[in-house]
Amino acid sequence: MKKRILFLMPFILISVNRSLAQKLTIPIETAHNAVVLQVTAKNDLVQAYFGERLNTPGEYSQIKEARTSDYTGLYQSAYTPSGSRNLLEPTISIQHADGNQSLDLRYLSHKVDKLSADVTLTSVVLKDPVYKVVVTLYYKAYIKDDVVEQWSVIRHQEKGEITLQKFASANLNLSSKAYWLRQYHGDWAKEMRPEETQLTHGIKTLDSKLGTRANLFMPSMFMVSLNKPATEDEGKVMMAALEWSGNFRTDLELDPDDNLRIISGINNYASAYKLKPNVDFTTPAFVYTFSSKGKGVASRNLHNWARNYKLMNGKGDRLTLLNNWESTYFDFNEQKLFGLLKDTKALGVDLFLLDDGWFANKFPRNDDHAGLGDWEENRKKLPNGIASIAREADKEGVKFGIWIEPEMVNPKSAQYGKHPDWVIKQPKRDEYYFRNQLVLDLTNPAVQDFVFKVVDSLFIKDPKLAYIKWDCNAVIYNAYSVHLKSQQSQLYVDYVRGLYTVLQRIRKKYPDVPMMLCSGGGGRVDYGALQYFTEFWPSDNTDPLERIYIQWEYSYFYPAITSSNHVTDWGKQSLKYRVDVAMMGKLGFDIVITKLSPQDMQLAKDAVVNYNGVKSIIWHGDQYRLSDPQTDPVACVIYVDTTKASAVVFDYLVSNRYDAAPRSRMLLKGLDPAKNYAIKEINVYPGKKGRFNGESIYSGDFLMKVGIDPEIDPSRSSVVLKIDEAK
Repeated sequence: MKKRILFLMPFILISVNRSLAQKLTIPIETAHNAVVLQVTAKNDLVQAYFGERLNTPGEYSQIKEARTSDYTGLYQSAYTPSGSRNLLEPTISIQHADGNQSLDLRYLSHKVDKLSADVTLTSVVLKDPVYKVVVTLYYKAYIKDDVVEQWSVIRHQEKGEITLQKFASANLNLSSKAYWLRQYHGDWAKEMRPEETQLTHGIKTLDSKLGTRANLFMPSMFMVSLNKPATEDEGKVMMAALEWSGNFRTDLELDPDDNLRIISGINNYASAYKLKPNVDFTTPAFVYTFSSKGKGVASRNLHNWARNYKLMNGKGDRLTLLNNWESTYFDFNEQKLFGLLKDTKALGVDLFLLDDGWFANKFPRNDDHAGLGDWEENRKKLPNGIASIAREADKEGVKFGIWIEPEMVNPKSAQYGKHPDWVIKQPKRDEYYFRNQLVLDLTNPAVQDFVFKVVDSLFIKDPKLAYIKWDCNAVIYNAYSVHLKSQQSQLYVDYVRGLYTVLQRIRKKYPDVPMMLCSGGGGRVDYGALQYFTEFWPSDNTDPLERIYIQWEYSYFYPAITSSNHVTDWGKQSLKYRVDVAMMGKLGFDIVITKLSPQDMQLAKDAVVNYNGVKSIIWHGDQYRLSDPQTDPVACVIYVDTTKASAVVFDYLVSNRYDAAPRSRMLLKGLDPAKNYAIKEINVYPGKKGRFNGESIYSGDFLMKVGIDPEIDPSRSSVVLKIDEAK
């Protein structure tokens, strides 16, 4: 009885005080925007406003409480429960220990913590007045960057387990005359293909049920424009994404009163979750930003936030590299790798990356049908082990990195034979493979230990190991975990939690080692994973023309420092075009250096030198998109350093139709109109002259109002310009 009184008493006290007080308003503010919550007379928590911040904070209290309807129930709820007074799509749905499926959440209390000069954390406690279920909503506001992370924590004190049937992270309400959704779809080598449509009444769902490579077909990132589609510099637009590396679900419901409700979180598909008393269920963060000045501002908001707060080493350095995959595939030996180490040194990049095929003996890894899971060096290919390659790399003065795919196993492997119970598969059904492999069960602590030791053992063999490429090529078929026994519906959730547990252990022991997040391309890129990785692989499609489109769309949500771009033999474009495209992020090479002509080799070496001179601007500067490849024959983007003293402009011909790229002036952005700038063309092919030699001086005002002509045409299909303040 005492415990019950303690649990309910705060609700009673605050309810009494609320009835005597004026309307309670809870604003969550950033530099330019605000999400405003209100507590109604019945202690319902509603979202009264989402948009630009008011100059006078006290005026938020004058916003009228959201209307309610007999047909829709809890209209504009801040976190909509099911089974009680709501008839719209719920944010949370549970079954109580006694079997009842209703939930009513009323305001209990809130507080605001100032975590730093730039970050506030608002927490709002909601409670069911009948059942001992409490939900705490969290709003973490990054003031300068105009970004908010939102998540929830669910907890109860019932006399048995409750079942979470839906458990979203966030519930946002937007008000406008019309709504335009920009979403993405794709597949392997076809990532980030955009579609923009006007939302109509009903529910539009963006989701994934793949288990691991959740973003393969439909990424969790999206934009919503208000009134009309936003352009780069005009219009109201929200950009958002879920920080979760597994199944996700975002519902966009245009309700009968023309309000848009956005509910996003873990996909509850086949994922009913049993929750014990006094245990927290924490949902992943839903991150979003809002701009009233177009997509460019919203994108730069996310970039700054990511570099400042979310990314692994977001303000740091990255390593340029030479990868052996497309030059050797599985066919290599120690001597071949020694030669590639010399090529790495000759090219001038920082690191040599040894890709797939270096491991397994009983079932040698000579193709993708065998060996995955057996993480010992292949004695035929590497008779002296990884340590020998590492020593040779050290001798050449370059760093050494390696590829792994520790979450997976081939059925044709010693590991599979030893621990078939570690594999996700249905016990009474035929095995079904994705890339000839199966997924290990990371809900199992023993499997988590195994995956951690795969990484840990590499550092035992080579303490100087400087880079890891972490791949993830399979999705989950025939979902079943021996470890979970009767709790099979928790597999999709606990798999991702198990993955994060491993990554946390790795980062605790090896906090500074760069790691690439690879999953057959961008199949698992999200900010939940990127807090453990320094970069991601956008696509296995390295055709430079295709990569312009893929990298362009990713760049709305992720800064250039996260994008691993390799020069390969894909595509029909010149080596210069391929190098120029790869420089829009973190530069790497995956070509046979010895087959390059002397001029191409000189171009590649010069490009590495040029890149080292401008990479800090690309990685840490502000990105402005000048000409969109989706609509224009030329793609053009500029990166401007934070002092506005230097910039880099990339121009690419993307349409080869006759006269598709007439000479025209490109208006630059982001410069200081009062400064004078010199422009010099870099990455000029040996033996040719650039059109800009740094001698002409232009004011920033001129460059942004009158512009310059980069002189793009079929004979000059890519141009890179370095802009520096004139001294």
